[in-house]
Amino acid sequence: MAFGLIIILALLGTAMLPQLWVKRVLQENAHERADFPGTGGEFARHLLDEMKLHAVKVEETRDGDHYDPATKTVRLLPQHMNGRSLAAVVVASHEVGHAMQDATGYGPLAARTRLAKRAHNIERIGSIVLLTSPIVMALVKAPALIFVQIGAGMLIMASIILMHLTTLPVEYDASFRRALPVLKAGRYVSPDDMVAARRILKAAALTYVAAAGMSLLDVMRWIRVLRP
Repeated sequence: MAFGLIIILALLGTAMLPQLWVKRVLQENAHERADFPGTGGEFARHLLDEMKLHAVKVEETRDGDHYDPATKTVRLLPQHMNGRSLAAVVVASHEVGHAMQDATGYGPLAARTRLAKRAHNIERIGSIVLLTSPIVMALVKAPALIFVQIGAGMLIMASIILMHLTTLPVEYDASFRRALPVLKAGRYVSPDDMVAARRILKAAALTYVAAAGMSLLDVMRWIRVLRP
């Protein structure tokens, strides 16, 4: 019992701690800065124009900061699109980093994009498999079948977690090989803010780890609901 509790607590920590840390770092650097000449959205537009990426759009979103390769669009949350904070500026540079990857034909980004599309479909299939398990078992009167279906569903959900984790190199490249050199070269961030900027870039890169953690929690929830 004690060992099982330790496993559960370890899984909860793996799932929640990255998300909590990312949220804390962004909140710590979300206060408005009078010394910043523009918003995160304006800064993203400036960087894109400096790099001759005029066709890339900048839009506000409620679905999390991200770059959409399909539509060539940098999307920022309202607080980052309209805010004049260190978090807004640095997050904007991270998402522009993905636009830079796309413009240079960065292979891992293209692979991540393909994986994300497949993962969306796989996740839908996994949810259907898990939801229909009790119904199928009741119809065919084969109790063992539910274990096959639950196992299949768990494998599908695990693939979602794997997809999130394999994107981490893409995120770190956008933060530390694209955004950070731009911030330094253009002196957009003062030396006094650079330590915090690095933390924000790391937080932006770890967003997908946090998403993987939430996927792990979903798997645990399904196990609890469907266990015999």
